[in-house]
Amino acid sequence: MNRRVETLLRGEAVTEGAGVHLHRVFGFHEAPMFDPFLLLDDFRSDNPEDYKKGFPWHPHRGIETITYVLKGDVEHGDSLGNSGTISDGDVQWMTAGSGIIHQEMPQGDPSGAMHGFQLWTNLPASYKMMRPRYQEYTAARIPETQTAEGCHVKVIAGTVAGTSGPVTDVVTAPVYIDCTVPGGACFRHTSPPDHTALVYGIEGAGRIEDTEVPTRHLAHLTSGTDIVVSAPEGPFRFLLFTGKPIGEPVAWKGPIVMNTKAELDLAFLEYQSGTFVKI
Repeated sequence: MNRRVETLLRGEAVTEGAGVHLHRVFGFHEAPMFDPFLLLDDFRSDNPEDYKKGFPWHPHRGIETITYVLKGDVEHGDSLGNSGTISDGDVQWMTAGSGIIHQEMPQGDPSGAMHGFQLWTNLPASYKMMRPRYQEYTAARIPETQTAEGCHVKVIAGTVAGTSGPVTDVVTAPVYIDCTVPGGACFRHTSPPDHTALVYGIEGAGRIEDTEVPTRHLAHLTSGTDIVVSAPEGPFRFLLFTGKPIGEPVAWKGPIVMNTKAELDLAFLEYQSGTFVKI
């Protein structure tokens, strides 16, 4: 059964970190409906004043944050001792688990352009205090494939069209791809019917069944097995996220997501007392 569009969101402009202007596609209010996904930010600007102040040192616990850069550089560092720069086409998949403190400082490219995304996914209660870990993959290490209908697919996580992404061993069994559908063609993917599925338009406009999905709009799909995205009027580039719902209570405050208010209070108390990082 083909999935249809249940909800179409435009998102809104917000300012986060030390003064980064970005487009919040979804967040706190949509979390119960989009389980296991918590938040998606689209940051794109040709003006360094919109992003240079970045996201200075801050904590995370109980979630995974995934940063995917299309254009520009993002310098980063964390309490595990990792540091470096991710650039065009690179992915940073950070599992905060029991607690990590990090910073992300967008630098842009030589012309001042910066474009990327950050997705947050939840962790179930039994994994919230797991050992933090960090996966980083340059663009050259992320496989790309072409479907029989000519769709170009970059596979970050999961398996699509027989190609598997490098990000593995994630409890919510996610699929994360960057796909371009040529004009007049369709992209087809089969997923477990109970997995949440989201399509976010990057460039152009596409259709899912009888609903148009324009650029910078997010389609939350109904349950079903088949995801069919067409591009009747020209090329359509989009991100596809699917994942297994967790189905647990969500207690969320800022960069920390737990199951109960007591767990949240403890996390912030530990952060203030200097005992937040366990590893």
